[in-house]
Amino acid sequence: MTTFSWIILSSLLGGILSVTAAALFALNARAQYLGGLVSYAIGALLGAVFLDILPEAIELSPSVAAVSGTVLVGILLFFTLEKVLIWRHCHHDHCEVHEPHEISEHDHGRSGTMVIVGDTFHNFVDGIIIAAAFLVDVNLGIITSLAIIAHEIPQEVGDFAILLHSGYTKLRAFQMNLISSFATLVGGVLGYVALRDMQYLVPYLLALASSSMIYVAVADLIPGLHKRTQMRDTVQQVLLISAGVLTVALLGMMMPE
Repeated sequence: MTTFSWIILSSLLGGILSVTAAALFALNARAQYLGGLVSYAIGALLGAVFLDILPEAIELSPSVAAVSGTVLVGILLFFTLEKVLIWRHCHHDHCEVHEPHEISEHDHGRSGTMVIVGDTFHNFVDGIIIAAAFLVDVNLGIITSLAIIAHEIPQEVGDFAILLHSGYTKLRAFQMNLISSFATLVGGVLGYVALRDMQYLVPYLLALASSSMIYVAVADLIPGLHKRTQMRDTVQQVLLISAGVLTVALLGMMMPE
């Protein structure tokens, strides 16, 4: 397969698989498994960053300091963007972004529309990240796609919850999430076209991808795990995070150089 074919396949299947898996959790009352899925996603994200994406970015860049600086700027950037989104969409003492169960019955779908627009942009950026990874190496592209899918599933579950609370039917919520997922394909194609002629940007784009994944794992996903304080839950979380890291490590070992 050509690099372009890998990008198309990963972007298309990644979006469809994440939405379908999220639908199984959100639409069939299987939310009890979501905590374990979040833990695994954290491990997959951090494993992909520190075992594959970041080392590759450092190897491709003439300056390690430039790569690490890009990661730092990226983390600050994603913090700022999230703050802007929360400020824009939070009202009084309750935030629609993080508390879907408290959405007003009379919001007439505003929260749902907000989620679809935000998720579409997020999927578009994921597509660009996938393209950048595959342009470096097919193995890196596969591992990056796996990490993106792993963290997309719990995010999509949350999106389904907000859409349903905003008055969408189960079928309509699934259709809107599926349509939004095709933005990953658009981002992948545009990323491939643009980055072929700007290879010097690839290591810094990979560094930004790393900062995005670190931020999602550490700032968005890990705090939710701290709400479960029992020893049994903690052990389960550590084991599943380790399993996510181990999955990425094994994939890296199994794939030919």
